[in-house]
Amino acid sequence: MRLEAAEHVRQDRQTAETVRRCAVTRRRLAKDSLIRFVIDPDGTIVPDIREKLPGRGVWLTAAHDTVADATKRNVFTQALKTKVSLPENLASQVDGLLAEAALSALALANKAGDVVFGAAKIEETMRKGRVIALIHAKEAAEDGRRKLDGKALAMTGGEPIPTIRIFTEGELGLASGRTNVIHAALIQGGAARKFLAAAARLERYRKGSAAFANESRVDTE
Repeated sequence: MRLEAAEHVRQDRQTAETVRRCAVTRRRLAKDSLIRFVIDPDGTIVPDIREKLPGRGVWLTAAHDTVADATKRNVFTQALKTKVSLPENLASQVDGLLAEAALSALALANKAGDVVFGAAKIEETMRKGRVIALIHAKEAAEDGRRKLDGKALAMTGGEPIPTIRIFTEGELGLASGRTNVIHAALIQGGAARKFLAAAARLERYRKGSAAFANESRVDTE
């Protein structure tokens, strides 16, 4: 019984370390569903996307409308019990940082050889069963996108794979060091999966709090 009690305490501590409460919704969620904010030396609230900055933090659901609401209501002052300055564009600032993090992850995946470019190369990689996600630039023509998506479905036996369509041709080009990047594919690899997670986080942020409606609430109290 003592061992069981010790194990429960250990599990509770692990859970407490991986969940936080949103200062706006008051829901306790997994940390990767929230964003941490801290006060910089000038007394201004700044997003701590990588969770590395010192000081006491305020956690918000990683959704554009939630961050905008927190800015409007200034929940930071109440949560931190001190007056703080707020940038008017905080929600947009977070969007930019999440996009930067995702594109940096794409650059690393490309260096690791986890990304292939061009329709012909993508189709060849599909036939080998190595594609785990497709990337389409915002400017991609619908017929080209549907063609690759359809071939992916056919080659996976109807099992859909993730499709990313939140970056422009220019953004994809800068991240990959290429020009005219319209279509790309991720292949199996740790760097590719890190980019996929970062891109999904950005996409959910832009969709807003509705994207978290069905997320399981985590309680440790």
